[in-house]
Parts: sequence; C-alpha cells; structure tokens
Amino acid sequence: MARLAGVSEATVSRVLNGVGPIKEKTRERVMEAAKALNYVPSALAQGFARKRSGNLGVILPLLPKVNLFSTHYFSELLSGIGAAARRHGYDLLLLFREPDEPREYERLFQAQKIDACLILGAQDIEPERLALAELAAAGRQFCLVSQRFAGAGYNTVDADHAEGTRAAVHHLLNRGYSRIWFLNGPPSYSNSADRLQGYQEALLERGAAFEPGHVLVGNYSRTSGYRLSAEIEQRLRSGEVDAIVAGSDRMAIGVLQGLKEKGLLAGRDYGLVGCDDTEGAKLTEPMLSSVAVPFYEMGSQAAHQLLAPLSKGETSSSFELKLPVELIARGSSGG
Repeated sequence: MARLAGVSEATVSRVLNGVGPIKEKTRERVMEAAKALNYVPSALAQGFARKRSGNLGVILPLLPKVNLFSTHYFSELLSGIGAAARRHGYDLLLLFREPDEPREYERLFQAQKIDACLILGAQDIEPERLALAELAAAGRQFCLVSQRFAGAGYNTVDADHAEGTRAAVHHLLNRGYSRIWFLNGPPSYSNSADRLQGYQEALLERGAAFEPGHVLVGNYSRTSGYRLSAEIEQRLRSGEVDAIVAGSDRMAIGVLQGLKEKGLLAGRDYGLVGCDDTEGAKLTEPMLSSVAVPFYEMGSQAAHQLLAPLSKGETSSSFELKLPVELIARGSSGG
C-alpha cells in the first residue's frame, strides 16, 4: 500500500489510525490505495495506535437466581448504554461481578481493556468505596448509574427518586387515603435513601407525622414484597394502614399477590403504588399505579457524557445528572 500511495509505511499507519498531522493530499492518496487494495483496517491495531481500546466497560452485579437481561431495570439501562456507545463508535465490554468478589475495577484500565466504564448496581459499602476511590485517584473515566456517594464528586446519572415517592404519597392522599406506609429497599443503595426522603417530605407537607415504624424494608424483589404482605395484612385489618408505597414494582406486585390471596384487593381495600413502571405493572389485576423511571435515558446519558469527549480525544468534565420521573395512576390506587 505504501508503494502504491507513494509514501512511507509510517505515513500509511498514521493515516489509517488517524494519528498525527497529515496533509490532505497525502491522506487522499493513502485512502485511494486502501480502497484499490480492499484494505480493511484492524480495530485492534487502531486502538493500540491511538492508545485506546475502543471499549466501554459496563460493570454488572451477578445476582443469585436473577436473569439480569430479563429485568426491566438492567435491560433498559443496557439498551440506552448500547445505543449511545454505538453512536460514538464504541463497543461494550460487559463485566460481571459476583457479590463477594473483590472490586478490582482499576485492573480493567491497567490491562487496557477499556477506556471508560459505567458501574451498575454499586452499593454504599466499604469495598465499593475503596475501589471507586482508587479509580478517582488514577484519573480514570467512570460513571455511577443510579447510585451516589455524597461528597465524593463522582460522575453520576440518576433519577429523581425523592420526587417519585413524594408524588406517590400526595397522589394517595388526594385519593382519600390517610395512613400510608412505605416499603423501602436496602439502605446500601442511595435510591432507597432518596425514596425515604420523598416519603417523609410528602407527609410533612400535608401535616402528617412521620413514623419510623411505618417503614418496612425489603430487597426490591417480588419475593420480599410477598413475604412482607403477611405483616401488611395484619396492619390493614387493624386499621393501622390503608395504603402502601413500594420502592419497586417487583415488591409492590409481591404485596398485591400476597394480599389478594387473603381476599384483599388493591384499589378496593387499600391503595398501592410501585416504582419503575415496568411491563409487569400493566399485567396485574388491577393494574399497578407506578412511578415511571427513565432507565433507558439514564443509560444513554451516562454513556454519552463519558464517550462524547473521549471520541474526540478529550477528557470529560465532571457531571451529576438527575432525570425527572412521572407518576402513572392506574387501578391499584383508586381510593
């Protein structure tokens, strides 16, 4: 190719890999020669030349008995991430982490497997904090999705979960319910704290006292909601509670199913609102009121914010995005 184009091998390499200043006429001669020879450039070689892998790492938790790709949360996030990565010429490298596995995120960069990474399912626990601090100290490009660490200054893309539960409580109060309990997720996730904050704020705004005993804790799964339905049934029959806001649709559906087995119907005997607005929310009887969270847009924005500068050879500026949510009212909250 060098002989056909009338240039050196080094010049051919610089043109094909987009490295260094090249005269336009020289670039045209090399590209014409490449076309004549049906040359297909090696993405791996281009990556080495540019000191980039062309991969965006996505770190995912491996959860027991959970097919991540069938869950609304992960499938929507990954769809948004994948679409944005494609627009910026990046491939995805999915990296699965066992719950007790060391969080050695920095090694992925040291091995030059990825140029940046998105971390899904991060928790506020010591091993996670240490791994993220190591990435930050090394100046790595990464973003947390749906998780924040107060005061750390990490790149984050999240939804306004506090506003979501706030809207859910106001909705139930407006429907005539007055004794609203909250079913939250694990405290190691920042969205659990955000949703609890929204629940508290809504009660105070309407002149109702916040009672810590009115908050139950599950793990965002349908099974945990189903198990807690036994306690909720007792509270409903004693008149202590007349409505529930759940921190996920899966927990809400577990509650709805458990109470239905006991002869209690959402929307008739009590009010119920979930979070996430999954496909399952439209398949229950009655259909589940829910806070719609824009997971696809969150994934898309997280990938875009990291990759737009990198694709130009630049470093991304720090960012913290919080996307709006929307309450979708259906039959389960019909007072």
